[in-house]
Amino acid sequence: MLALLASVFVISLSGALMPGPMFATVLAKSYKSPWAGAQASMGHAVVEVPLILLIYFGAAAFFDQAAVRFILGVAGGGMVVWMGVGMFRARKSIASGQKDTRYNAFTAGIMLSAGNPFFILWWATVGALLVLQAAEFGSGGLWALILTHWSTDLIWLSVVSGLVYKTHRLWAPAFQTAVFTACSLLLIGFGGWFIVSGLQAVI
Repeated sequence: MLALLASVFVISLSGALMPGPMFATVLAKSYKSPWAGAQASMGHAVVEVPLILLIYFGAAAFFDQAAVRFILGVAGGGMVVWMGVGMFRARKSIASGQKDTRYNAFTAGIMLSAGNPFFILWWATVGALLVLQAAEFGSGGLWALILTHWSTDLIWLSVVSGLVYKTHRLWAPAFQTAVFTACSLLLIGFGGWFIVSGLQAVI
């Protein structure tokens, strides 16, 4: 059991450390609150925990169907692009503290998790193997996997959020605007990639 949880922790940490849509959004939201990372991870759990339970009860094959991958890619990618465009348009106002995006960190955690087809497909493939291994230890093993994985995201995003909140006032205005520009372009880029992957599933 400990070996399994250790592997879950390492795999989860390697995924959390990679820059992506969630990281970019938490970075932007941390200007307003040191709790943005924790809030985003809570929103992430709203999507992730039911998904893990669905896979536990045998829904992994459903998420690997071409039609489902197409819908997830196009719809989810479109939503992520929309979030990126909104951040790009408001980048200067957000950097100066005059404005914020329309969605809070908790909502962003939900939207970015539900809109990321690779996150869902990861749980339907690699994640499904971890779920099966955890299931050998009964429901306790399953919940231990969920808590280990989620706490890794929570700790990492909370550290990022706290550091950004405490230090962003020391950054030059031009650098702050550049950070928001980079975050918005990252969201748009990932959204475009999600859309292309969805289209490739049916071509």
